[in-house]
Amino acid sequence: MSSKPTRPQHVFVVERTERLSPHMVRVHLGGPAFEAFVAAADPERLATTDKYVKLLLAKPSLGLTPPYDLESLRESLPKHDRPARRTYTVRAVDHEARTIAVDFVVHGDDGLAGPWAASAQPGDLLALSGPGGGYRPSEDPDVTHVLLGDDSALPAISAALEAMPDTATGIALVEVAGPADEQDLAHPTGVDLRWLHRDATGAEPGTLLLEAARSLDRASRPVQVFAHGERTAIKAIRRLLQDDWGLEKSEMSLSAYWALGRAEDRFQEEKREPIGVIFTE
Repeated sequence: MSSKPTRPQHVFVVERTERLSPHMVRVHLGGPAFEAFVAAADPERLATTDKYVKLLLAKPSLGLTPPYDLESLRESLPKHDRPARRTYTVRAVDHEARTIAVDFVVHGDDGLAGPWAASAQPGDLLALSGPGGGYRPSEDPDVTHVLLGDDSALPAISAALEAMPDTATGIALVEVAGPADEQDLAHPTGVDLRWLHRDATGAEPGTLLLEAARSLDRASRPVQVFAHGERTAIKAIRRLLQDDWGLEKSEMSLSAYWALGRAEDRFQEEKREPIGVIFTE
């Protein structure tokens, strides 16, 4: 069986990090890779507000240095020791500073990417490929924007709000752990930004987001939806939007960024299984 084509690796250099909230760290990446990254990118995807990259993260104990010879490592290392691929939203591209910013949700030592971001130092190297992406808020003044997401979707929602015209209208529901995880987001005055705090209720991730979405009235005007986050919640939101609101698939950008109780690698595998399918028709 032939292996998948190897994606080009852009090796960025960590320039600085910011602690945005107790559970989110922003890493600014620059260096010579910036020009190659922008030059190789599809301009339409680079202009999306949900653009994402595939990070390659190696275990520090193995002493591997990017770029990685993945073909060779497949032959020499067991699967659990090879660099792991993780998908993250590009929060911003700064052409003047020649950097990109990536925001990471951090929960202590859980996971692989979060701990890396929390301990990243200037000069550290990070290999990534991409970008991909498919959503940008419409500039049509007759469109009502509906943005729904949890912590994992916060970077993309933030970028979407910034990209909207000042006259845009709609609502953004963002579920986070608590008040300390809220961020001061620039957004049009006509877009109602509401924060949902799950820790105060003990609710599982996605529960409050789904409840809040169900409480919304269907706008009488054309609607453009961006809803991303925990898989079970997003699947239920899809049913709400299609069955109750009567929206067409073309009016929605829906995707699961993660699944409660699933490790990242298993979550990615399940995207090709019935449990991982968001749209059933």
